[in-house]
Amino acid sequence: MNISVESVGLIGLACMFVLMFARVPIAVAMALPGIVGAWYLRGWEPMSTVLDTVVWSHSAHYTLSTIPMFVLMSELIFVSGISSELFDVFRNWLGALKGGLALATVGASAIFAAASGSSVASTAAIGIVASQEMRRAGYSDALGSGAVVAGGTLGILIPPSTAFIIYGMLTEESIGRLLIAGILPGIVLTLLYMVTVYTVVVIRPSAGPAMTRASWRARFVALRSILWIAVLFIVVIGGMYVGLFSPTEAAAVGAVGAFLVALVRRRLTRANLLLSLGNTAKVTAFLFAIILGAFILNYFLAITRLPANLAEFIGGLGWTPLAIMLLILLLYLVLGAIMDAMAMVVITVPILLPTVKALGFDLIWFGVMVVVMIEMALLSPPVGMGCFVLKGVNPRLSMGDIYRGALLFMLPICALLALLLAFPDIALWMPRLMQ
Repeated sequence: MNISVESVGLIGLACMFVLMFARVPIAVAMALPGIVGAWYLRGWEPMSTVLDTVVWSHSAHYTLSTIPMFVLMSELIFVSGISSELFDVFRNWLGALKGGLALATVGASAIFAAASGSSVASTAAIGIVASQEMRRAGYSDALGSGAVVAGGTLGILIPPSTAFIIYGMLTEESIGRLLIAGILPGIVLTLLYMVTVYTVVVIRPSAGPAMTRASWRARFVALRSILWIAVLFIVVIGGMYVGLFSPTEAAAVGAVGAFLVALVRRRLTRANLLLSLGNTAKVTAFLFAIILGAFILNYFLAITRLPANLAEFIGGLGWTPLAIMLLILLLYLVLGAIMDAMAMVVITVPILLPTVKALGFDLIWFGVMVVVMIEMALLSPPVGMGCFVLKGVNPRLSMGDIYRGALLFMLPICALLALLLAFPDIALWMPRLMQ
């Protein structure tokens, strides 16, 4: 029986989704249909030779070393104990306002994101302290939970961000420009989250009661905790922005800087160091496996010409570029609710890339849009990872309250997407100024 090349590609994608929903590890679910499909279309010997080349060339890629360095930087900052102190800083400054603790949670998450690069790490680090504090203060569980999981999503948008690195690997775009492109959208989204908190407490004051006002001395003394991350962020991201470091060099500088911060703060015990290295190895292995699985799948899809055929089909519809982009965002919204956010990116970006290029969209801008959609996926029930992380660090919260809070904070993400569609320079202005 003769099966068209395109049909083989569709069957391969269907098999991949079946494996994913059967809880097969993501990397295996992508690589297995790719290997079998390439073998069916090209034969074993040509396929094995190409796959050897694909896996070796990408696993030995110099840029990939950026990921473990930024992950190690995040782990060392976590064990240094700064995360809980960041919440204290914003609590002292904002706690006397209605909804002040929720505002403090968002602010602390944004600062922690500047040294994290991981939404899961940000949610866990800030959520441990903030969620319990807001519960004791009589905050609505939905508002408190929403502030924690929404603030945590900033870790994947504000640089350093592993999502931008993976997107850059898939599209061969400048990772440095992608990281810088996340700064302004990250600031805008932080402000939109705070506006959301303020709006909730104006409508329903009992959802976020004000706390006792801290003294001015306590406020300024607490600011010392921010200096560690501020200096690290300026050196790492600022150095990359002015051309002093490449992204890989900046990641290495960040890891060394975080090591020194933990050392100076006397938190770098043998146990903490081993914990940081062990967690870094686990996260790095997980991400590398996904990346290599994605490249194997992409090779198979390239043989089937599915991405090119999709671009030709969409181009022939006669729709405006804006309408097609809205359709793509709707696709991400649906996929984000039913599958792992990182898997969603590595599967869809290579397929959609020819279409996005044909429509004339800037790939740096599109990368920011994709990462923002990852943030929405982290909040979207039933799979929203940020919601499960918060439940893990504070089991007293119900999943119903967590989901209600998460859905509330999807509104500012939609507002940011609208702003990026209307004003692309929010994402592109800073990358254009890079050295």
